[in-house]
Amino acid sequence: MKLSGKKVLVIGLKRTGTAVVRCVAECGGQVRVTDRQTHAHLVTDLASLADIPFDLRLGTEDESLLDGIDLVVPSPGVPRTAPLLKAAGRRGIPIWSEIELAFRLLSCPIVAVTGTNGKSTTTSLLGEFFRADGNRVFVGGNLGVPLLEAVGGNYDVAVAEISSFQLEWIEEFHPRIGIWLNLTEDHLDRHGTLADYGAAKRALFLHQTPAEWAIINRDDSEVARLMIGLPGRQFSFGWSPVACGAWVNAQEKTLIVKQPDTELRLSLEPLRLHGHHNWENVMAAVSAATLWGISREVIDRVLGSFTGLPHRLEWVATKNEVAYFDDSKGTNVGAVVQSLAGFTGPVILLAGGVDKGGDYGPLREPLRAKVKQLILFGAAREIIKEALAGEADTVVVETLSEAVRAAAASACRGDTVLLSPACASFDQFRNYAHRGEVFRACVEELWV
Repeated sequence: MKLSGKKVLVIGLKRTGTAVVRCVAECGGQVRVTDRQTHAHLVTDLASLADIPFDLRLGTEDESLLDGIDLVVPSPGVPRTAPLLKAAGRRGIPIWSEIELAFRLLSCPIVAVTGTNGKSTTTSLLGEFFRADGNRVFVGGNLGVPLLEAVGGNYDVAVAEISSFQLEWIEEFHPRIGIWLNLTEDHLDRHGTLADYGAAKRALFLHQTPAEWAIINRDDSEVARLMIGLPGRQFSFGWSPVACGAWVNAQEKTLIVKQPDTELRLSLEPLRLHGHHNWENVMAAVSAATLWGISREVIDRVLGSFTGLPHRLEWVATKNEVAYFDDSKGTNVGAVVQSLAGFTGPVILLAGGVDKGGDYGPLREPLRAKVKQLILFGAAREIIKEALAGEADTVVVETLSEAVRAAAASACRGDTVLLSPACASFDQFRNYAHRGEVFRACVEELWV
């Protein structure tokens, strides 16, 4: 579909919607925008579009918004059950996600990363590999900058983090290399079941050609099962040697990437990322870089300098031989399980926030094995307490600052205090980053 002369309805403004409005206008299309929020809540977004003419309709979901519309582009936060999307479906109006629109307009290949956990770290590491290899690379997607903003840029490759929400409305989107890191319960308040959540993730690979690569976690049984029969060339990573694929020899701290005619061996000794799951992220990123043809020298150099991203198992401080780690991005149970696996000594775990509808059961065994004390805060504290009753010494408080003080009072030399909430942040914080910043401030205040 050429956008020139077409009428496009954008549902939801904010960062993604703003990018869509600007792109459609620049392509010669006409734009209508609707959003549930008031003008006062959208002042910044509207100001950024002051030079763009468009039809703004706030606070309404009336079906008449679809009159004369050729294409609907919803923001990722708009659920499939939204009345306007249902009405568009009845009328036969095409509905595309922002990444579908970007795919249709981009001139460079896409490397896409999906999964429940580890997407941002893997995407950022891949971006560093491409950049260090001399490529003009765009890094974004769900990571922060909409993929659509790469359109018109002089890029050799676009590396994009892709969420399940973004994959709900694609028709042709497919990456040159796609990565599926893992699949555990998350966003069930949106998708309903793990099966539906997995189906949304699987869509990333549905339209690949036989010449394109699908890199998967072979140790994740759900991922492996869902990839059966898809068209892309599969390359896997995991923890055991295979004839073709990537694995880590944990004792030797060596990463091996084996293809039919080559074998690459890389030392992970210089790696500055903490945790078992980050080694999986590295396996995935190095596999993609190797399949792209990036040299061993470049990969080695980047692995030695990459420090990871904030709020993802980030060391904050060590005081009186107690280490404090910020894993505020651990917003689901699977992420917390992975984070706990990276520690050998006793852990005081801080968890809580807004419940996302998942099962806390997978935390039972890690709590028994690793957690000295569980400190719960936020809206879901009683839900989690009931779900994990008897698995660890449990303290319930209201706020994160109270949780940090309680942890400091209980901690002994050799303990780790870990913020890994297993919940969304929106009860007490703007987002997970704000929660992590508050955690750091609370830790620093312990010694003021």
